Amino acid sequence: MYVIGTAGHVDHGKSTLVEALTGIDPDRLREEQEREMTIDLGFAWVTLPSGREISIVDVPGHEDFIRNMLAGAGGIDGALLVVAADESVMPQTREHLAVLDLLRVPRGVVALTKSDAVQDPDWADLVQEEVRELLEGTSLEGSPMVRVSAVTGQGLPELAAALDALLDDAPPPADLARPRLPVDRVFTIAGFGTIVTGTLAGGHVAVGDTLSVMPGGLPVRVRGLQIHKTSVQRAEPGTRLAVNLAGIDRDQIARGQVLCRPGWLDETRLLDAHLRALPNQRWPIKHNMPVEFFVGTSRTPARVRVLQGDAIAPGEQGWVQLRLRDPVALQRGDRFIVRMLSPSVTLGGGLVVDARPRRRHRRDDQRTLARLAALADGDPAAVMLHEASRDAIVSSAVAVRSSGLAPAVATQALEGLVQEGRVRVVGADSETQSSGKDFSISAADRWEELTGRMRHVLDLFYETNPLRAGISLEELRTRCRVPAGFWDAVIAAAAEQGVVEVSGSVAALAGHCVGLSEDEQHAVDAAMAAIRGNPFGPPSVGDLEATLGPALLDHLVASGSLVKLSPAIVFDCDAYRDAERRVVAYLEEHGQITLGEVRDLLGTSRKYAQALIEYLDRMRVTKRVGDARVLRR
Repeated sequence: MYVIGTAGHVDHGKSTLVEALTGIDPDRLREEQEREMTIDLGFAWVTLPSGREISIVDVPGHEDFIRNMLAGAGGIDGALLVVAADESVMPQTREHLAVLDLLRVPRGVVALTKSDAVQDPDWADLVQEEVRELLEGTSLEGSPMVRVSAVTGQGLPELAAALDALLDDAPPPADLARPRLPVDRVFTIAGFGTIVTGTLAGGHVAVGDTLSVMPGGLPVRVRGLQIHKTSVQRAEPGTRLAVNLAGIDRDQIARGQVLCRPGWLDETRLLDAHLRALPNQRWPIKHNMPVEFFVGTSRTPARVRVLQGDAIAPGEQGWVQLRLRDPVALQRGDRFIVRMLSPSVTLGGGLVVDARPRRRHRRDDQRTLARLAALADGDPAAVMLHEASRDAIVSSAVAVRSSGLAPAVATQALEGLVQEGRVRVVGADSETQSSGKDFSISAADRWEELTGRMRHVLDLFYETNPLRAGISLEELRTRCRVPAGFWDAVIAAAAEQGVVEVSGSVAALAGHCVGLSEDEQHAVDAAMAAIRGNPFGPPSVGDLEATLGPALLDHLVASGSLVKLSPAIVFDCDAYRDAERRVVAYLEEHGQITLGEVRDLLGTSRKYAQALIEYLDRMRVTKRVGDARVLRR
């Protein structure tokens, strides 16, 4: 199914023509019917001669209601531009056509209405020529024109046939399994609850589906679906759709929000875009200019940061970064419109090239401008390289989703980048990659930045901790700013590459060795001699810290020369192994051992025996049963 949107000046007969063509009055509001003027969006549908059914979105033409027109212009497959034959081109004709051109609506038909009111054929020909000239250079250039009268019925069959022919070469709406429905109406029906309407794009939805309301992420369930007042179990992309939602009140959703699958559509207050300023305007789009931003059915105040030069002159185009006052749910490839706040006129529009820029860009930065140009070209490899470069490490599934490309196209481009070495797969084997499962990726330059950051963090750590072998893995992760979910894959890949060495919960710089000064080595030798001289009754930790210092003592423990049984007692590692062997042998022969028997077995004092047996408990060699210990294994 396809959606056609009307456009044209106020009182040129758009709604009357739609009613004559479809039999449905699109003016649903009482005020609209009383004033005979469309204020908000209207909707109708008709079956064309080929049997093809289409939806029609009727938009207001009055300048005061241009914002509602913009809410209806998104998501249409073609335009029905209405021009009254007795008045010809008027201000809103030009503005509506400019909006359609900025949104790149790819096809259209011109209806010359009120043709019955024109008696002079030369006048009608003149109007047709003026419209033809108006369309030149726009996306609707060359559109067919049909002279019609909603009063007499003249031209209505020809108009229906022209709309039919218009859609013959229109590609069917793609189902990318990413349904998105920008909400243009919200209301309630007694006994049903909250209803929203919009034009479905990107994928199908079905009764029972769980969706998210974006921005915000509020979960809802699809209770029912209607297409042209007919209930359906499933709706395909490209349809005008009414959705009955469960789990949400009327005041929790509004025009401008979007229904989508949970977790794939981002909300943003900052975006990069290519902006084209309309010609024949008095006002250039200046740097830091406040504007009103329209995308889909949403609108919000925004500020334009011109990234090259100080302004975009009328008829010119350039790169901008837009900061929005309110969050908006959109993706790369969406088209938008900007309007001046006062006076209220359309300034221009363009293409979103990055819906989630990492930062505010420096102006006149050539690398940034080149990257944006590559993204705007839409080359899948450039797009996927950009997605892989957003952070040091990203999810392959998120990169594919955020690209805005068809999943198969995005996946193929990503595979090519991996083969070329421009993107690195982190912590996944070839089987995982080919299975379609999610895995971690990093652009080659971002990976070099990350491993360089690891080396820098470790170098700084060794400067202040020269006697420590390495840093805790968690501290390294935090300092390198790697999300916890990616860390296991990152540290494993860094170790495989030879950047770090991992031992237990400690990471060391690969090849790093702790070097002691001559004085430090003499102190260590003397201390170890004293410890080994009385292996089961060595000097206390306090005494050792007094002679060695805490850092040197910690080094001996970290290197495995000493085993710290308690905060006050350390054993030489060989003495500890000997003590453990003796206790285990005793238990294997006798079944249990008391604290006094440990003391006698080692020929030591109760203090040392207690520290040893409690350490063996913590190491799960022994366990306490009453006043005795038994083997755990």
